[in-house]
Amino acid sequence: MTELIKFGKKLRVLVVEDNNEAREQVSKLLGNFFENITTAVDGVDGLNKFKTQKFDLIVSDINMPNMNGIDMISEIRTLDDNIHIIILSAYDNSEYFMKTIALGIDSYIIKPIEFDLFVNTITKIIKKIKLVYDNDEYKKELENMNHLLENQITQRIKEIIALNKDIKDTQKEVLFTIGAIGEIRSKETGDHVKRVAQYSKLLALYYGLGEEDAEMLKEASPMHDIGKVGIPDAILNKPAKFTDDEYEIMKKHSKLGYEMLKNSHRPILKLAATIAYQHHERYDGKGYPQGLKGEDIDINGRITALADVFDALGSSRVYKKAWSDEKIFKMLKDERGKHFDPKLIDIFFDNLEEFLKIRDSFKDDKLCEKDF
Repeated sequence: MTELIKFGKKLRVLVVEDNNEAREQVSKLLGNFFENITTAVDGVDGLNKFKTQKFDLIVSDINMPNMNGIDMISEIRTLDDNIHIIILSAYDNSEYFMKTIALGIDSYIIKPIEFDLFVNTITKIIKKIKLVYDNDEYKKELENMNHLLENQITQRIKEIIALNKDIKDTQKEVLFTIGAIGEIRSKETGDHVKRVAQYSKLLALYYGLGEEDAEMLKEASPMHDIGKVGIPDAILNKPAKFTDDEYEIMKKHSKLGYEMLKNSHRPILKLAATIAYQHHERYDGKGYPQGLKGEDIDINGRITALADVFDALGSSRVYKKAWSDEKIFKMLKDERGKHFDPKLIDIFFDNLEEFLKIRDSFKDDKLCEKDF
């Protein structure tokens, strides 16, 4: 931690906030980590300072005069696609959230700021910047190390591989955190996406996908319900059956999630976009939003559909109690070839003990063995 704090003192931070009191408060909090802090009073001021100075991190409000935070970040992204960005906003607005996610921000923190959350976020970002910095430094060193003995070079390569793994692990954590937001808004637990991820990888491996593809599915599946951030709370958390109109609104979360992720050039987010779009399709073609049938549904969508439904049935929600295992298993068998790929259903029951072991390993207080 001391090494991270020391490294953070070298970094340059831009704070963009139109409210004087809020700007001073954020600058004071950041002063615990950084020495070089520049402030701007609105988006225009922030953009101008970014064009004339070099920064490692931007901390910005959204609603500001002259130019809002989203427009400012959009302009900045055309100049630097790698700059780290934290949004601080008093508005828990799904439209804002989706726009900022599309712009590749590192974190979205709701005001008033929770100190522990803020400290944790800043620490992770400093660590991420340091990992990239160390990686670049090692690469530079390697370019000048031709005269060293082979075993020394090999050791450095191992260090670089370890650093790259840490960077990848940090990216996985960010994806999981963002994916869990949709579950939290619908009053579900983060353990739901953990279990779905584990079930999905196991199904993929038994289906015949390679280890790399199965691991990528595990990493992408937590984003399957990210589109829920665009569904009103009144519908998302309704403790009763939806009306027809409400159900149509709820169904939109699949396409919303796809729209949020589809333009990314990163393979894992492209896969997450497909999963978000197709995890409510049915094998018999009666699903949504496209009404795809059979193997026209991507295998990753078919796998996530089964993993998601199995876990959801065994979990309590605002609109239902948890089902018993007996009732869950009967439903899955009845829906073989209808809702679900028959091969995946066979894999599930042939390896049932492994799936139940995963469920027990990530169990929360919303799981219940009793029927209702």
